[in-house]
Amino acid sequence: MRRIARFCYERRRLVVVGWIGLLVGLFALSAAFAGEFRTEFKLPGSESQAGVDLLAAKGVSERTGFAGQVVFRAEQGVNDAAVRRVMEEFFADIERSLEGVQVVSPYEPQYSYQIAPGGKIAYAEVNFSDRDNEQYVDDAEVIKDLHKVVQTEAPQGLQMELGGDLFAEQAEFSSEVVGLIAAIIILLVAFGSLLAMGLPVLTALFGIGCGAAIINLVTRVLAVPDFTTQVAAMIGIGVGIDYALLIVTRYRAGLHDGLEPGDAVALSIDTSGRAVVFAGLTVIISLLGMFFLNLDFMRSMAVGAAMAVLMTMLAAITLLPAMLGFVGRNIDRFGLPHRAARAEGDRSRSFWYRWSRVIQGHPWPALIISAAVLVVLALPVFSIRLGFADAGNRLDSDTTRKAYEMLSEGFGVGFNGPALIVVETPNGASDAAAVSRLKTALESTDGVASVSGPIPVANGQLQLFNVYPESAPQDEETTDLVHRLRKETIPAVVSSSAIPALATGGPAFVVDFSDYMGEKLPIFFGAVMVLSFLLLLTVFHSIVVPLKAVIMNMLSIGASFGAIVAVFQWGIGGSLIGLGKEGPVEAWAPIMLFAIVFGLSMDYEVFLLTRVREEYDRTGDNGRAVADGLAATGRVISAAAAIMVAVFGSFMLGDERALKLIGFGLAFAVFIDATIVRLVLVPAAMELMGRANWWAPSWLVRYLPTIRVDPAQPIMERR
Repeated sequence: MRRIARFCYERRRLVVVGWIGLLVGLFALSAAFAGEFRTEFKLPGSESQAGVDLLAAKGVSERTGFAGQVVFRAEQGVNDAAVRRVMEEFFADIERSLEGVQVVSPYEPQYSYQIAPGGKIAYAEVNFSDRDNEQYVDDAEVIKDLHKVVQTEAPQGLQMELGGDLFAEQAEFSSEVVGLIAAIIILLVAFGSLLAMGLPVLTALFGIGCGAAIINLVTRVLAVPDFTTQVAAMIGIGVGIDYALLIVTRYRAGLHDGLEPGDAVALSIDTSGRAVVFAGLTVIISLLGMFFLNLDFMRSMAVGAAMAVLMTMLAAITLLPAMLGFVGRNIDRFGLPHRAARAEGDRSRSFWYRWSRVIQGHPWPALIISAAVLVVLALPVFSIRLGFADAGNRLDSDTTRKAYEMLSEGFGVGFNGPALIVVETPNGASDAAAVSRLKTALESTDGVASVSGPIPVANGQLQLFNVYPESAPQDEETTDLVHRLRKETIPAVVSSSAIPALATGGPAFVVDFSDYMGEKLPIFFGAVMVLSFLLLLTVFHSIVVPLKAVIMNMLSIGASFGAIVAVFQWGIGGSLIGLGKEGPVEAWAPIMLFAIVFGLSMDYEVFLLTRVREEYDRTGDNGRAVADGLAATGRVISAAAAIMVAVFGSFMLGDERALKLIGFGLAFAVFIDATIVRLVLVPAAMELMGRANWWAPSWLVRYLPTIRVDPAQPIMERR
């Protein structure tokens, strides 16, 4: 690490020009060769995916893409002549304006069931053939524009809303900018210097820019969800600024201790830089662990986030030393009025040193109280229910939420989440009797409100049934109904005939995906924890330190998940962050959150423990090492955590519920980890365990490779 630091410092012009060339080159390649973002929630091997694949194989293209609805209410009745004229013209305009779009009108006799009892509410299906994400967005905008026009011509008493995710309202501002501004303010407060603030921000922006360009290139070979760049930016800004913050802090401390700028750069990279590399690799390994899930969209998000972390990590250990070479001793110039001289070298006078002594003086109360708080926060996890949010969870002002409520009012609460039964009828008319028996069985199934169909498609080779539950799409009763249809109703008919039938559609997909993720969660969690344990064991040559780290990381993650359940599933305080109706936790979110949070929490663990280990190697006094390590890192960990909380929290300002959930979960986890865990629980536990912190069987140590994150001996002593 010292050689890297010296090279970047001494050849700083070449390094800076190289990074500028890399950034420009990646953006040029991205502009020339980037593909399209595609959000594909495919689940290979599931029955719901098999149903979709069967529709595609039979050429039912209008059923293979997303679907939406035009929902309308007319106080004079939907069959009123003026209402009917306006609506039919609207449906015709949609089909004329777009290719591969089919509008199923309730005014066609065979689809009269799309008019609710009472005749005041009706809907038309808008079925899209499969297309790329950008085309979906463009087509949705065309329909929204047509909707605005037709509303001006609508007779009095007619209300029209658009249903489906394609038509949901989107935020028009960038939450990343809000997070970046908050990070700048925190850095100004922490450093009190414009230069010291600017270096971490500039380093992070270079890393994020390169990472974003790489994500655009990845879209060429993988189906990358459209929110991947936002997630990667969220993580990249947080870790990028944190990594640079740690190095700059150590550099300033070296200057204040009397080192020359070149030696201070070498010190910062050889100490804090090592911790940055290890912490960054831990985050990347945690993220890439999502490859074991065998889900394309999870792999794409993992690659995107990992690229952002990798590039910001590389920028911190190469670009930052070069920029420090230009800054030299001027790192504290352009100081702000609030900054006062700090006795950087005398840590015994700092708040964090005094705090460490308070914890060491009362280790048992600190341990018990902090652990109890984390356990209480984690209790709601036992009530977690996985699923997917829908229009019913959006704000009341959203047109899709209005359409959702209108359909529920007219057709029942289960109407917004029908299961689609795909029946293969290779023998055509001769299979009609079996199809009729299946419809009767579906209608008599407990929990079914109504059944529409059979709808013949693919020249009669397939018959489709829409099965509407009595319960709402996110209710547990709907999940039970899907299992009942698959295990009891359908097999009872199919087993006595030659027609295969598959349960697919929204509720079936949610059940399959939630069950799949529920099975994979323990395996994924266990694999990441074991790998992290082995990495820390290799670095610190201790059994106790990595075991403690894994347990405490699990406590902070559990507390974060518990808070997510309380806010997003139970609705406690949801209105404060702009949530609509409460609902299940996104089925993919726990694994994504675990991978990111576990990696980030290891950052703080490594930052703290490397400094503690450095002091312990120098003095051999565990108590003093813990106090000095906490005093040396307390301020930077607090500032870094505040930055991450601000960056992650800014994503709660948008409209997308999934991003709100990710932002809230990460912000809460970092806050808990950097306060209760790192500043209370860890020092209390290390004080109680004493020298046992660094214990490992001698036979094990002999076989372990030596990978030191902290330098074997402080640089000043080596010189």
